[in-house]
Amino acid sequence: MRKKRVLILSEGFGSGHTQAGYALAAGMKRMNPNIQTKVIELGSFLNPTVAPWILSAYRLTIHTNPGLVGLLYRKQHDKPLSKLTTMALHRLFYHHTAEIIEHLRPDLIVSTHPIPTNIISRLKAAGLDIPLYTVITDYDAHASWINAEVDRFLVSTDSVRQLLLDRGVYPSNVQVTGIPVHPDFWSTEDKASVRRKLNIKNMPTVFIMGGGWGLVSNNQLTEQLIQWKEHVQLVFCLGSNQKLLDKMKNDPKFQHENIVLMGHTREISKWMDASDLLVTKPGGMTCTEALAKGLPMLFCESLPGQEEMNREYFVTRGYGEALKNENVIEDWLCKLACGEKIHMQRGSQQTSMPFDSIGPDSYNPSRCATELVNMLDYTAQQANMLTTHGIPVGI
Repeated sequence: MRKKRVLILSEGFGSGHTQAGYALAAGMKRMNPNIQTKVIELGSFLNPTVAPWILSAYRLTIHTNPGLVGLLYRKQHDKPLSKLTTMALHRLFYHHTAEIIEHLRPDLIVSTHPIPTNIISRLKAAGLDIPLYTVITDYDAHASWINAEVDRFLVSTDSVRQLLLDRGVYPSNVQVTGIPVHPDFWSTEDKASVRRKLNIKNMPTVFIMGGGWGLVSNNQLTEQLIQWKEHVQLVFCLGSNQKLLDKMKNDPKFQHENIVLMGHTREISKWMDASDLLVTKPGGMTCTEALAKGLPMLFCESLPGQEEMNREYFVTRGYGEALKNENVIEDWLCKLACGEKIHMQRGSQQTSMPFDSIGPDSYNPSRCATELVNMLDYTAQQANMLTTHGIPVGI
């Protein structure tokens, strides 16, 4: 009997969607090494020449006109993709995507982005008989995610589940699993121990992320942070933004024994374990990784749209705070410098909203992968029952 195969499709608009795909792949293989997974950014895979230009234009728009991005997000929030858009996607991707599926012969297709969801849904409407699961990777649900051909939606919270129900999705087709994170985030390490491994000081530590898209170049924020460098260890992660990293390394004000500057790293889990506070933009994946670690967050530079909704979710439930003014960062750094232990709080005084089932005490970072593995086991049992009774089964 051949190994079960899972095809995970994403797109490169922001790192979180594809990151969630790789997290699922790693989680499923951790739970069952016999499962074969393949993660593909569909647009980049099928159009390697055009896709980088599209992604560059998207990033440029975010940097130069974020308000327009937010306006379009809000305007289209409750509207599914138009027939014209779905037809264009169909014409661009239909044959090539069908060929990929025919070649890989997956038992399950998982989508972590609305574009693959809509492409595979068109194929299913035309006769493709493979389950399609969609993992919504934010704490909001834009209507573009929703398609009647999706067999199951895996969502972050009860409130996102309710958004789908309000738009007509059947309750049995929506499951609250939390956003998947890599197995590295399923457990935590002792701070002193992991700091030794990372060769940094065992002292109050702030982890600053978001440099990959140039979003931690806020001069006012960095000036505030480095004023505390004698009392608090500052770790700046610039991701793929080599230009900003080089600029900071050559700036004398960042040349201090309590300041760490680094680019892309595969050890985010360890750096979160080593830290007492995370300063970041509210991307769905980063926030969920911090949630899994129980790491308090301060949010800067929220992009209009999904990130605003992510920030609202975490702030209203007391898992983080927005950097509305300079007093916020001063209060947190003062607490750290004084040796005060800070933790995520259950709930917030700013809201009367009920608690979601996903929080620092209840979020299970392995649950999403577990549900998909269980689904594969269930379909395998069904297939065995059918073949036992003489009914042929195949893809």
